[in-house]
Amino acid sequence: MKMNPLGRTGLTVSELCLGTMTFGNQTSEAGGHAQMDRALDAGINFVDTAEMYPVNPVRKETIGKTEEILGTWNAANKARRGDYILASKHSGEGSFARDGAPITAASIPEAVEGSLKRLQTDVIDIYQFHWPNRGSYMFRQNWTYDPSGQDRAATLANMEECLEALQKEVDKGNIRYFGLSNESTWGTAQWLRLSEARNLPRVVTIQNEYSLLCRYYDTDMAELSVNEEAGLIAFSPLGAGLLTGKYQNGVIPEGSRRSLVPEMGGRITARIFDAVQAYLDIAARHGLDPVHMALAWCRTRPFMTSAIFGATTTDQLEVALGSVDVTLSQEVLDEITAAHRAHPMPY
Repeated sequence: MKMNPLGRTGLTVSELCLGTMTFGNQTSEAGGHAQMDRALDAGINFVDTAEMYPVNPVRKETIGKTEEILGTWNAANKARRGDYILASKHSGEGSFARDGAPITAASIPEAVEGSLKRLQTDVIDIYQFHWPNRGSYMFRQNWTYDPSGQDRAATLANMEECLEALQKEVDKGNIRYFGLSNESTWGTAQWLRLSEARNLPRVVTIQNEYSLLCRYYDTDMAELSVNEEAGLIAFSPLGAGLLTGKYQNGVIPEGSRRSLVPEMGGRITARIFDAVQAYLDIAARHGLDPVHMALAWCRTRPFMTSAIFGATTTDQLEVALGSVDVTLSQEVLDEITAAHRAHPMPY
């Protein structure tokens, strides 16, 4: 398993990160525990969760369930807690957490304490803000995104107050590092600028959506990541399962994400299945498993810290693990580039 630097922390994380958002909904507690065992045994040392998980769909009555499942695993495997880097997230406006309140200096200690209790751990290694208070162009909102109503002064004041609150959590030993999720180039740059000016927690990672089908990160965010040594933790590197090919030709497997969320968060469009087929065809021509190709391609990107894959079952986990033994040829990479140009931004 290839290991990559975790920002400027001096730590390294595995090229694959175990995503847990199905734990407590599509994946049972026993299934989640089995995935933790297998992932760590395979060399993965990075696990990502969030206080609002599980998803598909998000429901008020299940908020925190995923962290609880990880917590029971931690309690039963205390000697292994030091074997992996744990990342969780503070949800903000629009979530069920704290009745959808925004992320503030006041909400941070409450959210951290809640996550620590559910996770049954003393420390969260990377504490991430799930999305910015001001809104985001992620989640397919890029088509109509309008930042003109933002209050710059209020945004910057909130950022500074939150960094101060995060520092208090670091000082308590509750968290180690700070990360962002669903953030923009401008937003990330401001967090970095304020943290450096005040010697407050610095962004170590940015967790945004990224895959063969979703490549917004390739331009300004890529440049920021490389120059600031704040790498991408890519979520949905398999296009929410689309790149496996299991949804082609109108097929909707029972228990799959699309069986629960038919529009897949806006990913089902008139162009999506042609785009997916282009990548499936490349994999077929070169004798590659499409899952392996998609995850191995992530490894080639210069800003990549880790790719978060989610598995409903241990069988799916095994398939993802096989990607670490795959190296893509230049011919495959060139065909992927051609497919991207022919099918840009399919959702």
